[in-house]
Amino acid sequence: MLPRVADSLSFLYLDMVRVVQDDTGVCAQIQVDAHRTDLVYLPTAALSCLLLGPGVSITTPALATLARHGTSVICTGSGGVRAYAGILPDSLTTHWLEQQVTCWSDPERRLHVAVRMYTKRFQDADLPATVNLDQLRGMEGQRMKAFYKILAQQHGIGRFRRNYRPDQWDTQDPVNLALSAANTCLYGIVHAALLALGLSPALGFVHAGTQHAFVYDIADLYKAETTLPLAFALHNSTNPEQEARRRFREDLRLLRLLPRIVRDVQTLLTPPAATSDGQPGDDETDDEPTERRDVHMVHLWDPKTGALPAGVNYATGSD
Repeated sequence: MLPRVADSLSFLYLDMVRVVQDDTGVCAQIQVDAHRTDLVYLPTAALSCLLLGPGVSITTPALATLARHGTSVICTGSGGVRAYAGILPDSLTTHWLEQQVTCWSDPERRLHVAVRMYTKRFQDADLPATVNLDQLRGMEGQRMKAFYKILAQQHGIGRFRRNYRPDQWDTQDPVNLALSAANTCLYGIVHAALLALGLSPALGFVHAGTQHAFVYDIADLYKAETTLPLAFALHNSTNPEQEARRRFREDLRLLRLLPRIVRDVQTLLTPPAATSDGQPGDDETDDEPTERRDVHMVHLWDPKTGALPAGVNYATGSD
């Protein structure tokens, strides 16, 4: 099943296959044994993002067909937990990229998105309306300390301290090793989702100064329910890094994280007041995708009206 998500985005992950174009369409060749090859045809017209994992080869005619149908192609690690490169079609709308840049370039809007990112982690808490960004950072720090303590008690281990030291990698405890490995997997999933939407991974709202700033922003929304419990569960593992990557890939099938990331990103980048035209506001919590208004693929920018229809002759007077 291809999960249908907002803006008709759907993701399909492949590994250990050869993707080719034949007289019928684009298909994945699966080598069953030395004498038999099965063909699985891909629904390119209904597919928005194709994730190519390890062991995949793809031909130029197949890529050309995917491009004509407006399908993004992303090269990933096993299970989609890395994002190495992305091929985006010309037909991919810039709507969400424009939303991101508009919010990021305006200090007031950027602050509003950053606050919403923090408050999203406190969904069950009754936060005061006057809470500011400094207070939210402090509250987030206290929340994580309390969560570390709870997980440590659950697994019967001593006091835990997060320690990410690449220069002392081999001396770290199993929980820190597993957490670093699992977080890297989570970053890959988020990166793939952002590329599929045509967003810039570098333009973050909470993080800054790195090409993955927005990736870190979004990944932080899910660590408490994904990578942290997994890492503490591996406190006795002899190979916590490998086990964390394997377990994260297995759990990802149950989490259905890609569609959720798309919905959350679109909600964060949409102004709360923009609900009359089908865009979600802060109160939208439905799990089902929201029907959204059609977005013109190409328009003309105007400083007063915002957007004008393209393909129109705006000449004035007589020829």
